[in-house]
Amino acid sequence: MGKKIKKEPEPPPKDVFDPLTIESKKAATVVLMLNSPEEEILAKACEAIYRFALKGEENKATLLELGAVEPLTKLLNHEDKIVRRNATMIFGILASNNDVKKLLRELDVMNSVIAQLAAEEEVVIHEFASLCLANMSAEYTSKVQIFEQGGLEPLIRLLSSPDPDVKKNSIECIYNLVQDFQCRATLQELNAIPPILDLLKSEYPIIQLLALKTLGVITNDKECRAMLRDSQGVDHLIKILETKELSDLHIEALSVLANCLEDMDTMVMIQQTGDLKKLLSFAENSTIPDIQKNAARAITKAAYDPENRKLFHEQEVEKCLVTLLGSENDGTKIAASQAISAMCENSGSKEFFNNQGIPQLIQLLKSDNEEVREASALALANLTTCNPANANAAAEGDGIDALINALSSKRDGAIANAATVLTNMAMQEPLRLNIQSHDVMHALLSPLHSANTVVQSKAALTVAATACDVEARTELRHSGGLEPLVELLRSKDDEVRRHASWAVMVCASDEPTAAELCRLGALDILEEINLSVSRKNKFSEAAHNKLLNHHLSLKYSQTGYLSSSNIITDGVYDYGRAETWESELHP
Repeated sequence: MGKKIKKEPEPPPKDVFDPLTIESKKAATVVLMLNSPEEEILAKACEAIYRFALKGEENKATLLELGAVEPLTKLLNHEDKIVRRNATMIFGILASNNDVKKLLRELDVMNSVIAQLAAEEEVVIHEFASLCLANMSAEYTSKVQIFEQGGLEPLIRLLSSPDPDVKKNSIECIYNLVQDFQCRATLQELNAIPPILDLLKSEYPIIQLLALKTLGVITNDKECRAMLRDSQGVDHLIKILETKELSDLHIEALSVLANCLEDMDTMVMIQQTGDLKKLLSFAENSTIPDIQKNAARAITKAAYDPENRKLFHEQEVEKCLVTLLGSENDGTKIAASQAISAMCENSGSKEFFNNQGIPQLIQLLKSDNEEVREASALALANLTTCNPANANAAAEGDGIDALINALSSKRDGAIANAATVLTNMAMQEPLRLNIQSHDVMHALLSPLHSANTVVQSKAALTVAATACDVEARTELRHSGGLEPLVELLRSKDDEVRRHASWAVMVCASDEPTAAELCRLGALDILEEINLSVSRKNKFSEAAHNKLLNHHLSLKYSQTGYLSSSNIITDGVYDYGRAETWESELHP
């Protein structure tokens, strides 16, 4: 046999470029590779940029400066799945940078990112596309773009994804979107509540928390509350409260329940199932201030409905609220006081707080915390309105001193509410005399000078209620209280003008005070008010007439008559009718 000759390999065609392996250590070089037509180069360039972006915010800013964002946006729609996946992963990371977000909005890439949420795409693409949207949705303009380009529907579908990262990113984005009313309305149409409720069963606390926060927003709408109820959502929330291991979620769960309690049908349902009693017991026995505070706020919101107040009273909510008043946390004290204010509309509750509640509220009036004083004063104002027994209870509880001190509070609400309680007390003569003995007229000077119309109105009304005898009026006159009272007659606020007129009418009951009021111009101001159809009121007319009773010559001149009670003691001069003078002066 002949010797074999080794066959030489055929050289490659002359028009084919030999493979070249490049190792680049510069980000700028890799960014240039994003414009390559070769899929393998694009995929590897994207992979390197992803790793670079993961290392920190400075690297994200560097990529932005190098112009990487615009060529990357084009790769979101690339035919090759690996290239598309890697580009999506980069945007999931880059979109946390504010400057990148701004550029992405300008480049209008939202539609391309939303397209990556399609059901046929792989999980990793879902993860980073939803992460990108979650980052982008933190800003209003991006929210609008996501919503208008149909992003809500695929995000809701992805709540059922088997991947926890996809679920987390999707619910976070939905939470940001539903801050807008239009998104909440669309959420109802897409039947999103059942999949959101399913997230409460997740083993990941962050997913549960985001689901609760989302429910907390959407249940502000009546229709969503009904959907939550029909989906047995209340059961899920109660189970969370009953699970000690989920204590980190209790505050958010209570916030959702607070909204649900505004719905009458939900309220009836949880009462019938015994869950309402569980809720009140949970609030009363909790040692976590924020939980107690949120529970009291839930009661406050629900108690604005009369039927809810009735149900709360049947469940003895008052005992729970009195317990919360004793909390060491100021926020809880404020929330409990506000809940008592709301429950006061129920007569049974009002009666309950007579023995339990009022003494604690009086103590809170002495708090160093101005907000606590304001909230307790409001509760006392509501408790004592049209309720003499509660007014007596407040007085017996050393309340008069505390209320008069509250008139010098830094918060207008506390001043106005304290004045209201004093007015309610003054309806009873023994309490009025007690109030007068505490230098109340001097304490009212500052509120009468207030720039707040509510404070002005309540202070003037307190003057009207307490200046019913000569000693009180003398004290008011000597302390300089008549000047600001007369000034309030000029107010543009109808209620201030009416209450000031009432106070002037009461104060004009004795000669020295009436004379001082006239010297200060009250008679002229009242005469001017009564010439205006829109500004006059019954009290301004009565006050004007009362002052005229101390100037009978002027009264006869203006009205043409004197009443049987107008006794002339030192002679009277007939000026003639005022109309006659005017016709002679202005022919």
